[in-house]
Amino acid sequence: METCQSKKRHDNSQAATKGRRKSLLIRLYLPVAGFLATLWMLLRIIPKPSRASYPCMKVAAPLVSTFIAYIAGGLISVFSFNRTRVALQQKRYRISLFFTLLFLTGAGWVLLQPSQETYAYTEPCGAFEDPLGPNKPIGEAKGNLPGRVIWVHNPDATNENCVPDKLGDGYFLDSNCNQDVVDNMFGKALLALTDAGSETAAWDMVFKYFNQRRNKGEVGYQDGETIFIKINAVHAWNINGWDNSILNDENYGNVDTSPQAVMTILRQLVYQAGVSQSNIYIGDPYTHIFKHCYDKWHAEFPDVHYMDKSGSDGRETYTASNNYIMQFSDRGHVISEKKDKFYTVMEDADYLLDIPAMKGHRWGGVTLFGKNFFGANARPSAAHMHPALHREDYDKPLRGDYGMYRVFVDLLGHEELGGKILIYFMDALWACSYEHEPPVKFQMAPFNDDWCSSILLSQDPLAIESVCLDILQAEFPKTETEEEGKYWYANFPAVDDYLHQAADSSWWPEGIRYDPENDGTVIRSLGVHEHWNNPADMQYSRNLGTGAGIELIKIFGTGTGITSDAVVSAAKISLYANYPNPFNPTTSIRYHLPQAAHVTVDIFDAGGMHIATLVDQHQSQGVQEIRWDASGHPSGTYLYRLQVGNFRQVRKCLLVK
Repeated sequence: METCQSKKRHDNSQAATKGRRKSLLIRLYLPVAGFLATLWMLLRIIPKPSRASYPCMKVAAPLVSTFIAYIAGGLISVFSFNRTRVALQQKRYRISLFFTLLFLTGAGWVLLQPSQETYAYTEPCGAFEDPLGPNKPIGEAKGNLPGRVIWVHNPDATNENCVPDKLGDGYFLDSNCNQDVVDNMFGKALLALTDAGSETAAWDMVFKYFNQRRNKGEVGYQDGETIFIKINAVHAWNINGWDNSILNDENYGNVDTSPQAVMTILRQLVYQAGVSQSNIYIGDPYTHIFKHCYDKWHAEFPDVHYMDKSGSDGRETYTASNNYIMQFSDRGHVISEKKDKFYTVMEDADYLLDIPAMKGHRWGGVTLFGKNFFGANARPSAAHMHPALHREDYDKPLRGDYGMYRVFVDLLGHEELGGKILIYFMDALWACSYEHEPPVKFQMAPFNDDWCSSILLSQDPLAIESVCLDILQAEFPKTETEEEGKYWYANFPAVDDYLHQAADSSWWPEGIRYDPENDGTVIRSLGVHEHWNNPADMQYSRNLGTGAGIELIKIFGTGTGITSDAVVSAAKISLYANYPNPFNPTTSIRYHLPQAAHVTVDIFDAGGMHIATLVDQHQSQGVQEIRWDASGHPSGTYLYRLQVGNFRQVRKCLLVK
């Protein structure tokens, strides 16, 4: 098979043969094409300066700069020719000689511009080819049900009419993302992941599996243990977020971890897993927590620790760890810095949750769980790790061969980073092909020209990354021409090299032993990797019964898809505001059931502590009303939760004595 390098040599030879015949055509074409490219860049960049970093701008930039050189050379030639003519008429021969030389320089600048091969931007040659073929798993599957990945897709989670980068219509607004539907999607995913009878039981299974894997015994969550939630907030460069004073921010609408995804995990941890709010920490160390996110989360969970670079407005600051936790396994051959510090909140945490947004990446191919840890080190930036990505920058060669050092393996394999991740939760409610762009509508089934509207859940880091990679590769293939929002980074050649290496040490580069703690113990298989059979059937080896690889469970559909004793339409379930509110000491709680079902109504304090169960029985269709007597409880904010099957809704009430 022809290599990338031999193809380049062949292309160069052909270009040299045809060069003379093309040169005149190119020079006639350049002024027109350059003018159009310059006009296009100005129209694109002036309204939104961040577009200057878009790949399409990188393609146009050399053409624009060459066009400007043509214009500059032409102007110099005209000016110097006129000055030469005047100087000769005045018999000022030295001055005429100077302007003659200037004229020749300008004319040469125009006439001797380089050929098209020099100024045209060219993506690295080749695209992804699976060296193993589909359904050839490598590695060791992880999880209570090994290799299982749950993919829940529900278009009702997102507003199909949202214009995500239109000022005031951001995808992150509750008007564009239905929190109740997202909560239900996660609940269904958790039950399907574990085959547990309830979400509380499912979390107990998840904690026990994690602790057993960490040699702590088959124990569930223990009071006092802490959890740090690492979100992706790469565009949160100010604390205010998208308020009216900065609605013209060029990053408005670019994809980060959605606030609704974070809210659902907070509700799960507090209400289902029994984790106290005060034992939960959340943030992205490189940036801030936006005001709209903080206000949403803090209103329901005031005792959670919201971490931020600023340490202001209710946020807490980070402290860098004393020790260099990460010891990069390339030992300085690829990455200039040999080691990294992280933050004490992560180092001290008993568990981590890593919630990335599903995106392609111009340098890394994809930005999933491993890439999300780039924002966790204690340096001013993560630029030192870029040489270990698929490419360091646009002008750098593609690292597109298998068997090259991949920093993602160190990040996923380090016992204090990937090794602490309790469960792998991918926020794919809004997704895109490039890390610095708004969400784009996906064309393939089941999306059908709508937002991604998905969440994925797994206990196997490589299995879930493999599924996300397959989705991105199918949606954004390499094409002859590209357009904004349709970049092919997920199809970089050898883009899954890090998954091969994290799954099986036989794929490690020569001379590399992945030991990110530098304690003499190399990492073992982190999970299982394979590619699906095709984008239509989306089946893996466990689905087909042909191997011990990935099992993908797809839960697709509209609505909340409630399953209980009876199938109840969540769209018709209503939990009304309690009355009176504030109250002392009794209040009425009312809700509507579209048909008979088993119902539970629970009371929690503001810290998530369960106070009482008011209802736990099968009830008939219609409006139901119960009263809560809070005589034995102190003043404060309380939460009441209605649960019907997998449907849950929570409201707040205020007791004032």
